[in-house]
Amino acid sequence: MADELVHYDVTGGVATITLDSPHNRNALSAQLRKELSAGLEQAVADDAVRVIVLTHTGPVFCAGMDLKEARGAGSQDQGVNEFPAILERIWTSPKPVVARLAGPARAGGVGIVAAADIAVAVDSATFAFSEVRIGVIPAIISVTVLPRLTPRAAHELFLTGDVFDAERAASIGLINAAVPAELLDTTVERYVTSLALGGPAALAATKDLLQGESGREMPKTFETMLATSARFFASEEGQEGITAFAEKRKPSWVPQD
Repeated sequence: MADELVHYDVTGGVATITLDSPHNRNALSAQLRKELSAGLEQAVADDAVRVIVLTHTGPVFCAGMDLKEARGAGSQDQGVNEFPAILERIWTSPKPVVARLAGPARAGGVGIVAAADIAVAVDSATFAFSEVRIGVIPAIISVTVLPRLTPRAAHELFLTGDVFDAERAASIGLINAAVPAELLDTTVERYVTSLALGGPAALAATKDLLQGESGREMPKTFETMLATSARFFASEEGQEGITAFAEKRKPSWVPQD
């Protein structure tokens, strides 16, 4: 469909789910969230699918939540309320999930990268946990991100919101590999081929083993983090940060020159 924001295709046992909303940097709008969720569920339910690949069109993998939709919305109407289900579906999928990044990821987009079993990015890609800079917190994505990152890196990058490159992302455990653009597809294909060699039941059980108790506690953890995140998005500080971002100005709490 011409108006869909997420495309779904299955070839040779590989389900490719493509974010195709480049006009807003593949932000997690209501429509994109709905279609992404549907694509993930379809892939998990299809016995012919052995591996899931998450990719994108345009220069940005995913910019995080759609702040235009978040502006002026109360805590019960924030888009982040639907986001835990997407991250949990990726994290707990019995089929391995590979994230392919030909460009940057921010905030919720980084949460998706962390939820995937394997992530490969071009070496020019950048990342940031930009939430604090608009007066919200990376509560929901912390559930998938913190098991990946080294503690020192998590403190630094969550608190500063600073941008970091793909090489740093690989060194702290966020992604598996940072490669030149011309090697992106061959690297992803190498991982997909290796994953497809595993028995489906064995792969699902191994994922469960790797997740351990934290995986089983994930729904409860997401519930707690969701309430905190939605409250901050709807708070006075969060709405000021979102408004400042839209108006391309510094939020009121930044010291003036």
